[in-house]
Amino acid sequence: MTAPDPTGLVAAWLDHLATSRALSPQTVATYARTLRTLPHPETATRADLEAWWHERSSLALTTRANERSAVRQFYSWCLTYDHREDDPTRRIEPLKVPRGLPRPASRDDVIRLLSTLDGPMRRAVCLGAYGGLRVAEAAFLSWADIDTEHHRMRVTGKGSKVRLVGLPPLLLDSLLPDTGGNVVTGERAWSAAVLQQRANRAIQGAGLDLTFHQLRHRFGTQATASGVPLLSVMRAMGHADPSSTAIYAATSDADLDVIAEAVTR
Repeated sequence: MTAPDPTGLVAAWLDHLATSRALSPQTVATYARTLRTLPHPETATRADLEAWWHERSSLALTTRANERSAVRQFYSWCLTYDHREDDPTRRIEPLKVPRGLPRPASRDDVIRLLSTLDGPMRRAVCLGAYGGLRVAEAAFLSWADIDTEHHRMRVTGKGSKVRLVGLPPLLLDSLLPDTGGNVVTGERAWSAAVLQQRANRAIQGAGLDLTFHQLRHRFGTQATASGVPLLSVMRAMGHADPSSTAIYAATSDADLDVIAEAVTR
C-alpha cells in the first residue's frame, strides 16, 4: 500500500475531481470545504469518522447527506488507488432525503425581474428562464455554441456532458448581438460563482424572493405542462436521473385541475 501523504492526499483527490471527472470548480470547492471539517482526513480512523458524523447531527438533512457523499467518495478513491486499506465511513449509514417539489418562478416574476435588467444580467436570466440552463452553464456559454440557423444551443453541463437545447426566437433576440465571445458578458466569461452572486443581487434588487435555479424550474414545469414527453425534457435539462425530471410532472400535472373541477360539481 502507498503510504498516505498527510499533506497532499486530499489535494490529489480534488485534482482528480477537477481533471479526470471534470467536475465544476464550485463542486470541487464544496468537497474541499467538507474535507476541511474532518480532523486529519488522510489518516482518520473509523472512530474519528463516526465522532465527526455525530458532531454533524445538528445540520440540515440535505447538508449532512451531501457531506456524507463527499467523504465517502474521498475514501472510495483512496481505496481504489491504494492509498488506504480500509474505508472508515463503512458504518455511516445513508440518509433518506425526501425529494421536494420544485418552486418555479412565475411568469409575472420573470417579467418583473427582466424589467429591471439589461446587458449581461438580462441575458443570464433569459438563459435560465427560457433555456433552462444552470447558472454555471449560462456563465460559460459561448457564441461558438449558438446555432442561429437551426435555433440550437450546445450546452456543456455537469460532468462535461454536452446536450442540445432549443433556442426560441424570444431567447435569441434577448441574447443578440453575436459578439463572438461569451454570450452573457460579450467578452471574457465570469465564473459561475460571480454570476450567481450578481444574479442574487439583481433578484434582491427587484424585490423578489427567487433563486436563479427557480428560473430553470419554470422551464421544466412549463415544458411538462405543455405535454412534452419526460424523456425529452430530461435531455433538454441535462438530467442524469429520470426521477429528477419527474418532479416537474408532479408540479404541472393538468389532470389535477380536471380532478379539482370534477369533485366540485
